[in-house]
Amino acid sequence: MLGKIPLAWLQLKREKTRLAVALAGIAFADILMFMQLGFQDSLYFSNVRLHTSLRCDIVLINRQSSALLLMKSFSQRRLYKALDLPAVESVHPIYVDYASWKNPVTGTYRNILVLGIKPEFNPFDLPGVQDNLNKIKLSDVVLFDRSSRKEYGPITEEFEQGKNVTTEVRRRRIKVGGLFTLGASFGADGNLITSDINFLRLFNNRQEGLIEIGLIRLKPGSDPNAVVQTLKNYLPQDIKVFTKQEYIDFERNFWASSTAIGFIFTLGTIMGFIVGTVIVYQILYTEVADHLAEYATLKAIGYTQKYLLVVILQEAVILAFLGYIPGLAVAMFLYQTARQATLLPVFMSFNRVVMVLILTILMCFISGAIAVRKLSAADPADIF
Repeated sequence: MLGKIPLAWLQLKREKTRLAVALAGIAFADILMFMQLGFQDSLYFSNVRLHTSLRCDIVLINRQSSALLLMKSFSQRRLYKALDLPAVESVHPIYVDYASWKNPVTGTYRNILVLGIKPEFNPFDLPGVQDNLNKIKLSDVVLFDRSSRKEYGPITEEFEQGKNVTTEVRRRRIKVGGLFTLGASFGADGNLITSDINFLRLFNNRQEGLIEIGLIRLKPGSDPNAVVQTLKNYLPQDIKVFTKQEYIDFERNFWASSTAIGFIFTLGTIMGFIVGTVIVYQILYTEVADHLAEYATLKAIGYTQKYLLVVILQEAVILAFLGYIPGLAVAMFLYQTARQATLLPVFMSFNRVVMVLILTILMCFISGAIAVRKLSAADPADIF
């Protein structure tokens, strides 16, 4: 096999323009697959960062809730009823809603996700929350997500400079008392955390005790799966009960299967694979057609059909590796550009590097397998 590689390489580099076009086509297909997979992973990761940060073992939500941006309220009495179970150590309610945030510089409004918690307990494993819990006990004070999009204004910069940062949320005057780090997502461009009392002041149309998320912490040594099954039988049927990981998977599955955006990213990856396959096929088919006489001569002097097939397939593999390298480099640059522009977690992962490499090799191998059918026409008797 290795002995045939020089022939495959010499054939490819003979037509340098054709080789350059082939590599550009493969690189383009790889970039397309990298970007679609990168955005897809960013979609899933960004939308479950809040879920991952929850300091709990079990999560309760309304049965009608389908995702964080489509939450329905339920009575916190359902949550406190869980305290009847011996394995439950504590419960913690969270209010969730969207509000209009006024950019203090431009005066424009933009929706922002607001989380209301009891400041006696920090339900989030997020930088900056624990140190600022006492601040949100004050009236009309909120914590602002430093990783929110820039459209909300220079909040982080002014706060870190020691300035008094005030603005309006739902037409109510509020003060930024501290910063924390969560990050933008496809569902929310920015985030606020405040006390449950301040939350109800902002959303004065909301009824106290109607929450969106209920967190349950278990006593050490308790089995979350067993407690979940017990709660499903113990609590009314209008409540969904999840382990923390099940809740993360629930949100992820919503974006993967219940929204058009998850399907679009998957379709984009498939289209990139198909485009690359067609490009490589055209290049290899043309190469075989142009050298049909030479292949017939090789057959006439004793080289087998299998030998020629291996040469073409090796050309496909060489194209795959040579086209993959610039595709990876450009994708890394585009990831950085997209991350800076959107503040979404668009990062290259080792698994994605390997996956796209395998897809590239498979893409070129399929193209080569289709193109070699032309070799069956390389009959010395017909050509000479």
